[in-house]
Amino acid sequence: MVLTELLSRIPVLEIHGEQNREISGLVFDSRKAAEGTLYIAVKGTVADGHTYIASSVEKGAAAIVCEELPETLDENVTYIQVKDSSKALGHLASNFYGNPSQKLKLIGVTGTNGKTSVSTLLFDVFSNLGYDSALLSTVEIRIGEKVIPATHTTPDIITINRILAEALEDGCEFAFMEVSSHGIAQNRIEGLHFTVAGFTNLTHDHLDYHKTFDEYLKTKKRFFDGLPETAVAITNADDKNGSVMLQNTRALKKTYAMKTMADYHGKLLEVDFNGMLLNFNGKEFWTTLTGKFNVYNLLLVFGIASELGFGQDEILQAISVLKRVSGRFETFKSDGGIFFVVDYAHTPDALENILDSINDIRTKNERLITVFGCGGDRDHSKRPEMGNIATRKSTLAIITSDNPRTEDPAQIIKEIEAGVEPQNFSKYTSIPDRKEAIKMAIKFAEPRDIVLVAGKGHENYQEINGVKHHFDDKETINELWRLMSK
Repeated sequence: MVLTELLSRIPVLEIHGEQNREISGLVFDSRKAAEGTLYIAVKGTVADGHTYIASSVEKGAAAIVCEELPETLDENVTYIQVKDSSKALGHLASNFYGNPSQKLKLIGVTGTNGKTSVSTLLFDVFSNLGYDSALLSTVEIRIGEKVIPATHTTPDIITINRILAEALEDGCEFAFMEVSSHGIAQNRIEGLHFTVAGFTNLTHDHLDYHKTFDEYLKTKKRFFDGLPETAVAITNADDKNGSVMLQNTRALKKTYAMKTMADYHGKLLEVDFNGMLLNFNGKEFWTTLTGKFNVYNLLLVFGIASELGFGQDEILQAISVLKRVSGRFETFKSDGGIFFVVDYAHTPDALENILDSINDIRTKNERLITVFGCGGDRDHSKRPEMGNIATRKSTLAIITSDNPRTEDPAQIIKEIEAGVEPQNFSKYTSIPDRKEAIKMAIKFAEPRDIVLVAGKGHENYQEINGVKHHFDDKETINELWRLMSK
């Protein structure tokens, strides 16, 4: 693409050099710079891209976008000075790939919990309705039947536009995308045109990055503040922060709820481990998904699909045949009569939701054994909170390792234990080795008991000192059960 076309609608402070030149590709990592590329120097949280301008030029970059011009300018290179490189990057990426987010319907889902579930359920619902779509989630990126492994909740903006352009080329009309707080803060959704934005909930998470809850809230709100008036913003009216998301948005405002009046209202009529009987806007249906938090997830799916112009009966028909999302309240029963639940719950709110959902279903004759931990190099303040929740709401809690990353697992466990109240001291034990912790849970469980293994869900690895070791909770449970039941 010609540089002048690439710079369309981008506020430029200064340009030095030839503007009418061909650009072969966009890069913001100097190691990927090559002949004819445009290198965007972005100031990141770890490194400043401006320090790598010279090495990008050496590798053949034809043009540079930066906030500060280098002291020495190469006469064969075009330098474009902008106020904010990371924002410019978003618009450059959209322009380079032909603004695909304006040509298909892009739906963004944000919130602390439920983003993956809602995005994946939307993708599946629209498949059931007969539409090819794209999915950009924590678990995977999909374009129709094609699956691409995911590395971040919200990929970089060049990757997003490339995937959307590919989806468009493959005939997709819709794209469903998780929008993380990190992605918003780092301008990884800049330049994208959203048709619908959905909000799930806001609870304690990512305070290692955002520092305060208020900053976390404002970051999420930025997504809604930036929506055009042609978009729809749909929020959870039962969440105390739901209305905050809509305060300054120009988008059409819609709500969903179970407890209060809303555009999309849901009731939970019956629930067990096999599924739920629900009523949405006066219409009853059955789903194999279970747990109150899934009522909210499905309500948001129902609301978004309705706002995209589909009939409520056809949406509920498509919802009723949905399968559960991988690692989200996945249940299976052993031949010994023990119920196992594997879930991704790794925040205090998510853990409380899953435990409450199980306690709503069980008759209290069965015991509930919970295996969980907390990730290393992440928000420390949620650790004692999760220790408190797990020991209060379980018969037995086994505290273990999650992804310790560069931290000492014993120290993480100590911080979790700090939240356990004295009356619950007898209700927990600590086993740092996750496999041994699951083994202990199986050994302790009797027929009809419920074993919840929380925190990793769909993940098939455990990260220890920068190395990812294969570890799959479902696989481990099945393997241990086979060995122990012989």
